[in-house]
Amino acid sequence: MNESPHHSFDDLLTLMKVLRDPQQGCPWDVRQNWDSILPHTLEEAYEVVDVIERRAFDELPSELGDLLFQVVYYSQFAREEGRFDFQDIVDALMNKMLKRHPHVFPEGTLASRRQGISAADVETAHVSSRWEQLKAKERDARSEDKRSSLLADIPQGLPALTRAAKLAKRAARVGFDWPDTRGVIAKIREELDEVEEALDAGDEVHVQEEIGDLMFAVVNLARQRKIDPEQALRATNGKFERRFGYIEQALARSNRTLDEADLAEMDRHWNDAKYRERNSIKESL
Repeated sequence: MNESPHHSFDDLLTLMKVLRDPQQGCPWDVRQNWDSILPHTLEEAYEVVDVIERRAFDELPSELGDLLFQVVYYSQFAREEGRFDFQDIVDALMNKMLKRHPHVFPEGTLASRRQGISAADVETAHVSSRWEQLKAKERDARSEDKRSSLLADIPQGLPALTRAAKLAKRAARVGFDWPDTRGVIAKIREELDEVEEALDAGDEVHVQEEIGDLMFAVVNLARQRKIDPEQALRATNGKFERRFGYIEQALARSNRTLDEADLAEMDRHWNDAKYRERNSIKESL
């Protein structure tokens, strides 16, 4: 653990204020705005996910700090524009969480507590239902038009796979869903057929549309199986990197490069990598 004196949260807010000072601050930080920081926010969030999935917990304090810094950035922008400050963020969060957890804070205050019932004995289904009811009321309160779509508040800036899963999950709450997994699989086959038809027709715009439909159907299969599609694809990306790296290493041992190898040779090494991975998994069980 770091034995140097601990900084306070006020220190962090002061640091951001100084960084943004037009006279004494950092030129890069002074130039930033709501839009320029958005890509960094997404990147920092994914880096937190990455270190957790890798169980690299020694890296986690730094990555969580980077993500927190993004929140401090936005609060500073808002303070400069007279919109709100960090305390308003904390207040909004606290009020929302207290309201959404009446089974924990029965009087809606931080000091109140549920008595006589353990967390294990609280009915999970009831809590989940209550949570969704409260969120629905919050959506209604935010909407000036009570006829607003059920899907209206799902953020546009989410990764496409995550947003697809959220859109489908929200629609499923009102019964717009396949009755079982087999129905989704049939839909995937149907969409794949439509991709092939578009390819045969040579219509690239239609091909793109149909591939999107196919991906949406696959996301629904993941949702029905309670699998996070982003997490599943990240795992597959990692697997692809490992196996492709094995191809590179195997070729290097033979003093060959990727450019010198044909597809059949690369496939042999790929299959060898798969075999070794599966055997390694079996031996660890």
